Amino acid sequence: MTPTETSATIAPTTGTRHFLKDTDLSPAEQAEVLGLAARMKAAPYSVQPFAAEGSGRKTVAVIFDKTSTRTRVSFATGVADLGGNALVINPGEAQIGHKESVEDTAKVLERMVSTIVWRTGAHSGLVAMAANSRVPVINALCDDYHPCQLLADLLTIKEHKGSLQGLTMSYLGDSANNMANSYLLAGVTAGMHVRIAGPVGYLPSAAVIAEAEERAAETGGSVLVTVDAAEALLGADVVATDTWVSMGQEEEKAARLSLFRDYAVDEAAMKLAAPDAVVLHCLPAYRGYEIAAEVIDGPQSLVWDEAENRLHAQKALMAWLMHRSGLAVVDGLPPLSGPA
Repeated sequence: MTPTETSATIAPTTGTRHFLKDTDLSPAEQAEVLGLAARMKAAPYSVQPFAAEGSGRKTVAVIFDKTSTRTRVSFATGVADLGGNALVINPGEAQIGHKESVEDTAKVLERMVSTIVWRTGAHSGLVAMAANSRVPVINALCDDYHPCQLLADLLTIKEHKGSLQGLTMSYLGDSANNMANSYLLAGVTAGMHVRIAGPVGYLPSAAVIAEAEERAAETGGSVLVTVDAAEALLGADVVATDTWVSMGQEEEKAARLSLFRDYAVDEAAMKLAAPDAVVLHCLPAYRGYEIAAEVIDGPQSLVWDEAENRLHAQKALMAWLMHRSGLAVVDGLPPLSGPA
Protein backbone atom coordinates (compact mmCIF):
# COMPACT_ATOMS: atom_id res chain seq x y z
CA MET A 1 0.00 0.00 0.00
CA THR A 2 1.23 3.47 -0.82
CA PRO A 3 -0.06 6.74 0.67
CA THR A 4 -1.62 7.67 -2.68
CA GLU A 5 -3.68 4.48 -2.77
CA THR A 6 -5.34 4.86 0.62
CA SER A 7 -4.45 6.69 3.75
CA ALA A 8 -6.15 5.55 6.92
CA THR A 9 -5.53 7.67 9.99
CA ILE A 10 -7.09 7.89 13.41
CA ALA A 11 -9.85 10.47 13.43
CA PRO A 12 -12.23 11.54 16.20
CA THR A 13 -15.49 9.63 16.34
CA THR A 14 -18.34 11.72 14.92
CA GLY A 15 -21.02 9.09 15.28
CA THR A 16 -20.51 5.35 14.90
CA ARG A 17 -22.20 3.71 11.93
CA HIS A 18 -23.49 0.15 12.11
CA PHE A 19 -24.95 -2.21 9.50
CA LEU A 20 -27.70 -4.26 11.10
CA LYS A 21 -30.21 -4.37 8.26
CA ASP A 22 -30.33 -3.33 4.62
CA THR A 23 -32.02 0.03 5.13
CA ASP A 24 -29.27 1.18 7.50
CA LEU A 25 -27.73 2.44 4.24
CA SER A 26 -29.50 5.19 2.34
CA PRO A 27 -29.78 4.71 -1.44
CA ALA A 28 -26.79 7.03 -1.96
CA GLU A 29 -24.77 5.22 0.71
CA GLN A 30 -25.57 1.81 -0.73
CA ALA A 31 -24.34 3.00 -4.13
CA GLU A 32 -21.21 4.37 -2.46
CA VAL A 33 -20.44 1.00 -0.81
CA LEU A 34 -21.03 -0.87 -4.08
CA GLY A 35 -18.79 1.55 -5.97
CA LEU A 36 -16.07 1.08 -3.37
CA ALA A 37 -16.48 -2.70 -3.63
CA ALA A 38 -15.93 -2.60 -7.39
CA ARG A 39 -12.83 -0.46 -6.91
CA MET A 40 -11.45 -2.75 -4.22
CA LYS A 41 -12.18 -5.87 -6.26
CA ALA A 42 -9.98 -4.45 -9.00
CA ALA A 43 -7.26 -3.51 -6.49
CA PRO A 44 -7.66 -5.93 -3.56
CA TYR A 45 -5.04 -4.44 -1.21
CA SER A 46 -5.47 -0.75 -2.02
CA VAL A 47 -7.66 0.03 1.00
CA GLN A 48 -6.37 -1.00 4.42
CA PRO A 49 -8.19 0.73 7.29
CA PHE A 50 -7.06 -1.96 9.76
CA ALA A 51 -3.35 -1.58 9.00
CA ALA A 52 -1.16 -0.43 11.88
CA GLU A 53 -0.89 3.07 10.44
CA GLY A 54 -4.64 3.13 9.92
CA SER A 55 -7.18 2.84 12.71
CA GLY A 56 -4.55 1.84 15.25
CA ARG A 57 -6.46 -1.37 16.01
CA LYS A 58 -5.83 -4.30 13.71
CA THR A 59 -8.20 -6.83 15.26
CA VAL A 60 -11.79 -7.45 14.15
CA ALA A 61 -14.00 -9.71 16.27
CA VAL A 62 -15.90 -12.15 14.04
CA ILE A 63 -18.40 -13.97 16.27
CA PHE A 64 -20.40 -17.02 15.21
CA ASP A 65 -23.42 -18.30 17.11
CA LYS A 66 -24.23 -20.37 14.02
CA THR A 67 -22.03 -22.47 11.76
CA SER A 68 -20.78 -20.91 8.56
CA THR A 69 -18.59 -21.43 5.51
CA ARG A 70 -18.82 -18.45 3.14
CA THR A 71 -19.35 -15.89 5.90
CA ARG A 72 -16.39 -17.19 7.90
CA VAL A 73 -14.00 -17.37 4.95
CA SER A 74 -15.04 -14.07 3.38
CA PHE A 75 -14.80 -12.05 6.59
CA ALA A 76 -11.54 -13.63 7.76
CA THR A 77 -9.94 -13.18 4.35
CA GLY A 78 -11.37 -9.69 3.99
CA VAL A 79 -10.04 -8.50 7.34
CA ALA A 80 -6.57 -9.76 6.38
CA ASP A 81 -6.78 -8.01 3.01
CA LEU A 82 -7.67 -4.80 4.86
CA GLY A 83 -4.51 -5.03 6.96
CA GLY A 84 -6.05 -6.56 10.07
CA ASN A 85 -6.42 -9.76 12.07
CA ALA A 86 -9.70 -11.64 12.33
CA LEU A 87 -10.39 -12.96 15.83
CA VAL A 88 -12.85 -15.72 14.92
CA ILE A 89 -15.01 -16.83 17.86
CA ASN A 90 -16.74 -20.10 16.99
CA PRO A 91 -20.17 -21.31 18.16
CA GLY A 92 -20.12 -22.11 21.86
CA GLU A 93 -16.80 -20.37 22.53
CA ALA A 94 -18.26 -17.12 23.85
CA GLN A 95 -20.65 -16.47 26.73
CA ILE A 96 -22.67 -13.69 25.12
CA GLY A 97 -26.23 -13.62 26.37
CA HIS A 98 -26.00 -16.44 28.90
CA LYS A 99 -23.07 -15.77 31.27
CA GLU A 100 -22.53 -12.19 30.17
CA SER A 101 -25.02 -9.72 28.76
CA VAL A 102 -24.81 -8.43 25.21
CA GLU A 103 -24.51 -4.91 26.59
CA ASP A 104 -21.52 -5.77 28.80
CA THR A 105 -19.88 -7.72 25.97
CA ALA A 106 -20.14 -4.72 23.66
CA LYS A 107 -18.54 -2.42 26.23
CA VAL A 108 -15.60 -4.80 26.57
CA LEU A 109 -15.11 -5.47 22.86
CA GLU A 110 -15.25 -1.82 21.82
CA ARG A 111 -12.07 -1.22 23.87
CA MET A 112 -10.14 -3.99 22.11
CA VAL A 113 -11.24 -4.28 18.48
CA SER A 114 -11.90 -2.09 15.46
CA THR A 115 -15.15 -3.73 14.35
CA ILE A 116 -17.58 -6.37 15.63
CA VAL A 117 -19.05 -8.85 13.14
CA TRP A 118 -21.75 -11.12 14.56
CA ARG A 119 -23.67 -14.04 13.03
CA THR A 120 -26.48 -14.74 15.46
CA GLY A 121 -30.18 -15.45 15.92
CA ALA A 122 -32.26 -12.61 17.28
CA HIS A 123 -31.92 -9.25 15.59
CA SER A 124 -32.56 -7.63 18.97
CA GLY A 125 -29.15 -8.87 20.13
CA LEU A 126 -27.44 -6.99 17.31
CA VAL A 127 -29.42 -3.86 18.17
CA ALA A 128 -28.28 -4.12 21.79
CA MET A 129 -24.67 -4.71 20.73
CA ALA A 130 -24.68 -1.65 18.47
CA ALA A 131 -26.36 0.54 21.09
CA ASN A 132 -23.45 -0.13 23.45
CA SER A 133 -20.53 -0.05 21.01
CA ARG A 134 -18.45 2.86 19.77
CA VAL A 135 -17.01 0.70 16.99
CA PRO A 136 -19.05 -0.54 14.01
CA VAL A 137 -21.25 -3.61 14.45
CA ILE A 138 -22.07 -5.69 11.36
CA ASN A 139 -24.91 -8.18 11.00
CA ALA A 140 -23.31 -11.23 9.39
CA LEU A 141 -26.75 -12.95 9.43
CA CYS A 142 -29.63 -13.08 11.86
CA ASP A 143 -33.09 -14.60 11.85
CA ASP A 144 -34.63 -11.52 10.24
CA TYR A 145 -32.05 -10.18 7.77
CA HIS A 146 -28.95 -11.13 5.77
CA PRO A 147 -27.78 -7.70 4.58
CA CYS A 148 -24.16 -8.59 3.77
CA GLN A 149 -25.39 -11.25 1.35
CA LEU A 150 -27.49 -8.66 -0.45
CA LEU A 151 -24.55 -6.32 -0.92
CA ALA A 152 -22.77 -9.20 -2.65
CA ASP A 153 -25.86 -9.95 -4.73
CA LEU A 154 -26.28 -6.35 -5.84
CA LEU A 155 -22.59 -6.10 -6.71
CA THR A 156 -22.95 -9.25 -8.83
CA ILE A 157 -26.02 -7.99 -10.66
CA LYS A 158 -24.40 -4.62 -11.31
CA GLU A 159 -21.31 -6.30 -12.76
CA HIS A 160 -23.40 -8.27 -15.24
CA LYS A 161 -26.25 -5.86 -15.96
CA GLY A 162 -24.42 -2.54 -15.72
CA SER A 163 -27.05 -0.87 -13.56
CA LEU A 164 -29.52 -1.76 -10.83
CA GLN A 165 -32.11 1.00 -11.19
CA GLY A 166 -35.29 -0.25 -12.86
CA LEU A 167 -34.38 -3.95 -12.99
CA THR A 168 -36.96 -6.52 -11.89
CA MET A 169 -35.73 -9.00 -9.28
CA SER A 170 -37.86 -11.98 -8.29
CA TYR A 171 -37.38 -14.18 -5.25
CA LEU A 172 -39.20 -17.53 -4.93
CA GLY A 173 -39.63 -19.94 -2.04
CA ASP A 174 -39.72 -19.44 1.71
CA SER A 175 -40.62 -15.76 1.67
CA ALA A 176 -40.93 -15.35 5.42
CA ASN A 177 -37.20 -15.79 5.95
CA ASN A 178 -34.26 -13.42 6.31
CA MET A 179 -33.30 -13.61 2.63
CA ALA A 180 -36.74 -12.54 1.41
CA ASN A 181 -36.71 -9.61 3.85
CA SER A 182 -33.30 -8.47 2.70
CA TYR A 183 -34.15 -8.89 -0.99
CA LEU A 184 -37.10 -6.59 -0.44
CA LEU A 185 -35.27 -3.91 1.51
CA ALA A 186 -31.96 -3.90 -0.37
CA GLY A 187 -33.58 -4.27 -3.77
CA VAL A 188 -35.88 -1.28 -3.47
CA THR A 189 -33.03 0.73 -1.93
CA ALA A 190 -31.25 0.19 -5.26
CA GLY A 191 -34.34 1.32 -7.17
CA MET A 192 -35.31 -2.18 -8.31
CA HIS A 193 -38.76 -3.68 -8.78
CA VAL A 194 -38.79 -6.54 -6.27
CA ARG A 195 -41.25 -9.41 -6.52
CA ILE A 196 -41.55 -11.96 -3.71
CA ALA A 197 -43.49 -15.20 -4.19
CA GLY A 198 -44.28 -17.90 -1.66
CA PRO A 199 -47.21 -19.87 -0.24
CA VAL A 200 -49.76 -18.46 2.17
CA GLY A 201 -48.26 -18.26 5.64
CA TYR A 202 -44.72 -17.94 4.29
CA LEU A 203 -44.67 -14.33 3.10
CA PRO A 204 -42.87 -11.27 4.50
CA SER A 205 -44.41 -9.53 7.48
CA ALA A 206 -46.57 -6.46 7.04
CA ALA A 207 -43.89 -4.38 8.78
CA VAL A 208 -41.16 -5.41 6.34
CA ILE A 209 -43.44 -4.83 3.36
CA ALA A 210 -44.36 -1.38 4.65
CA GLU A 211 -40.71 -0.45 5.14
CA ALA A 212 -39.88 -1.68 1.64
CA GLU A 213 -42.74 0.30 0.13
CA GLU A 214 -41.60 3.44 1.93
CA ARG A 215 -38.07 3.07 0.57
CA ALA A 216 -39.40 2.20 -2.92
CA ALA A 217 -41.35 5.46 -2.99
CA GLU A 218 -38.05 7.26 -2.45
CA THR A 219 -36.09 5.42 -5.14
CA GLY A 220 -38.62 4.65 -7.88
CA GLY A 221 -38.60 0.94 -7.11
CA SER A 222 -41.66 -1.16 -6.38
CA VAL A 223 -42.85 -4.09 -4.27
CA LEU A 224 -44.98 -7.07 -5.28
CA VAL A 225 -45.74 -9.86 -2.81
CA THR A 226 -47.73 -12.74 -4.25
CA VAL A 227 -48.53 -16.43 -3.90
CA ASP A 228 -48.36 -16.79 -7.69
CA ALA A 229 -44.87 -17.84 -8.79
CA ALA A 230 -45.63 -17.15 -12.46
CA GLU A 231 -46.72 -13.59 -11.67
CA ALA A 232 -43.43 -12.97 -9.89
CA LEU A 233 -41.32 -14.54 -12.64
CA LEU A 234 -42.85 -12.94 -15.73
CA GLY A 235 -40.14 -10.96 -17.52
CA ALA A 236 -37.84 -10.84 -14.48
CA ASP A 237 -34.24 -9.73 -15.00
CA VAL A 238 -32.99 -11.52 -11.88
CA VAL A 239 -34.33 -14.73 -10.33
CA ALA A 240 -33.25 -15.68 -6.80
CA THR A 241 -34.04 -18.41 -4.33
CA ASP A 242 -32.78 -19.92 -1.08
CA THR A 243 -32.92 -23.27 0.67
CA TRP A 244 -36.38 -24.34 1.76
CA VAL A 245 -35.02 -25.94 4.95
CA SER A 246 -32.84 -23.59 6.98
CA MET A 247 -30.93 -24.32 10.18
CA GLY A 248 -33.32 -25.44 12.91
CA GLN A 249 -36.04 -26.48 10.45
CA GLU A 250 -34.81 -30.01 9.72
CA GLU A 251 -37.83 -31.65 11.36
CA GLU A 252 -40.09 -29.76 8.95
CA LYS A 253 -38.22 -30.97 5.86
CA ALA A 254 -40.86 -33.29 4.39
CA ALA A 255 -43.67 -30.79 4.86
CA ARG A 256 -41.59 -27.94 3.43
CA LEU A 257 -40.54 -29.87 0.33
CA SER A 258 -44.21 -30.47 -0.45
CA LEU A 259 -45.31 -26.94 0.43
CA PHE A 260 -42.72 -25.13 -1.70
CA ARG A 261 -42.52 -27.40 -4.75
CA ASP A 262 -44.46 -24.94 -6.95
CA TYR A 263 -41.81 -22.28 -6.23
CA ALA A 264 -38.80 -24.21 -7.54
CA VAL A 265 -36.41 -22.35 -9.83
CA ASP A 266 -36.23 -24.91 -12.62
CA GLU A 267 -36.08 -24.71 -16.40
CA ALA A 268 -39.85 -24.17 -16.67
CA ALA A 269 -39.66 -21.27 -14.22
CA MET A 270 -36.78 -19.67 -16.13
CA LYS A 271 -38.79 -19.72 -19.37
CA LEU A 272 -41.14 -17.19 -17.75
CA ALA A 273 -38.32 -14.80 -16.90
CA ALA A 274 -36.58 -12.52 -19.39
CA PRO A 275 -34.40 -14.38 -21.92
CA ASP A 276 -31.26 -12.80 -20.46
CA ALA A 277 -32.30 -13.27 -16.83
CA VAL A 278 -29.60 -14.19 -14.35
CA VAL A 279 -29.91 -16.56 -11.39
CA LEU A 280 -28.76 -16.09 -7.79
CA HIS A 281 -28.63 -18.43 -4.79
CA CYS A 282 -26.89 -17.53 -1.52
CA LEU A 283 -25.89 -21.18 -0.86
CA PRO A 284 -25.90 -23.85 0.39
CA ALA A 285 -28.04 -25.13 -2.48
CA TYR A 286 -29.98 -28.38 -2.71
CA ARG A 287 -30.24 -29.37 -6.36
CA GLY A 288 -33.57 -30.87 -7.28
CA TYR A 289 -35.41 -28.99 -4.54
CA GLU A 290 -35.42 -25.17 -4.55
CA ILE A 291 -33.24 -25.03 -7.68
CA ALA A 292 -32.62 -27.43 -10.55
CA ALA A 293 -29.09 -28.59 -11.30
CA GLU A 294 -29.56 -27.45 -14.90
CA VAL A 295 -30.21 -23.91 -13.65
CA ILE A 296 -27.61 -23.46 -10.93
CA ASP A 297 -24.93 -25.06 -13.09
CA GLY A 298 -26.21 -23.50 -16.31
CA PRO A 299 -25.20 -20.42 -18.32
CA GLN A 300 -27.63 -18.05 -16.57
CA SER A 301 -26.24 -18.79 -13.11
CA LEU A 302 -24.10 -16.16 -11.36
CA VAL A 303 -23.96 -18.14 -8.13
CA TRP A 304 -20.17 -18.54 -8.04
CA ASP A 305 -19.55 -14.86 -8.84
CA GLU A 306 -22.09 -14.09 -6.11
CA ALA A 307 -20.21 -16.25 -3.60
CA GLU A 308 -16.89 -14.57 -4.43
CA ASN A 309 -18.45 -11.14 -4.14
CA ARG A 310 -19.19 -11.71 -0.46
CA LEU A 311 -15.48 -11.02 0.02
CA HIS A 312 -15.37 -7.80 -2.00
CA ALA A 313 -18.67 -6.37 -0.76
CA GLN A 314 -17.85 -7.01 2.90
CA LYS A 315 -14.38 -5.51 2.57
CA ALA A 316 -15.94 -2.38 1.15
CA LEU A 317 -18.56 -2.32 3.89
CA MET A 318 -15.97 -2.61 6.66
CA ALA A 319 -13.82 0.14 5.15
CA TRP A 320 -16.86 2.36 4.58
CA LEU A 321 -18.10 1.94 8.14
CA MET A 322 -14.69 2.79 9.56
CA HIS A 323 -14.58 5.90 7.38
CA ARG A 324 -18.13 6.98 8.17
CA SER A 325 -17.57 6.37 11.89
CA GLY A 326 -14.59 8.71 11.88
CA LEU A 327 -12.23 5.87 12.83
CA ALA A 328 -10.26 5.87 9.57
CA VAL A 329 -10.03 7.90 6.39
CA VAL A 330 -10.43 6.08 3.09
CA ASP A 331 -9.29 7.97 0.02
CA GLY A 332 -11.99 8.39 -2.60
CA LEU A 333 -14.87 8.58 -0.14
CA PRO A 334 -16.46 11.95 0.62
CA PRO A 335 -15.35 13.54 3.91
CA LEU A 336 -17.67 13.18 6.87
CA SER A 337 -18.77 16.79 6.56
CA GLY A 338 -19.72 16.25 2.91
CA PRO A 339 -22.74 14.60 1.33
CA ALA A 340 -23.22 10.88 1.82
